[in-house]
Amino acid sequence: MQCKESRRSFMSVTMQSFDYPEYYSFPPFFTIQPVLETREKQMALWRELILSYHTILKIKTLVVHECPLWINNKIGRQLSTEDIAFLMDDFCLSGHGEWQDEATKTRCRILWRKPEQLASDIYDWAEAKGFIGSVCTVYELHSGEDVNGMSFHGADEELLRRALNILQSQGKCTIFKGETSSEDGIKFF
Repeated sequence: MQCKESRRSFMSVTMQSFDYPEYYSFPPFFTIQPVLETREKQMALWRELILSYHTILKIKTLVVHECPLWINNKIGRQLSTEDIAFLMDDFCLSGHGEWQDEATKTRCRILWRKPEQLASDIYDWAEAKGFIGSVCTVYELHSGEDVNGMSFHGADEELLRRALNILQSQGKCTIFKGETSSEDGIKFF
């Protein structure tokens, strides 16, 4: 019981620290629109909302049945289970989400930035901070002081590694194995 209560408290605090866009208070936003052109615009707004919510709050996984975005109590609206499924399939097809459990589709990894975008951001950072020709660790890229405010700060480690693999395949870095995965080194070229 106590765990459920603290989860509720956390979710309330979390929801209060996010500024919802105006369209979130528009009742038709919570019903998938039948007209294709309108529905496409609606899906784009939902993708933007899901992505910004999870990016700003640094949430890496969307648990479908716990996501507070599906309900707006202020206007008394919520998405149906079918609409949530439709919306999440669209979100994953856009490249900003990946099902962690493809069979049941209850947990979605949020890709704050697509791996290719993240790779570009990391390399731009390495150039700007003078890391070309130098070595840093995966931990420094993930949690170091030099990366505060960067798109990859606190990113999902698997996503970060995918971005680094892209850079390695482009000949822009080499990845060295450390004693632990966070101690793996990256040398930028």
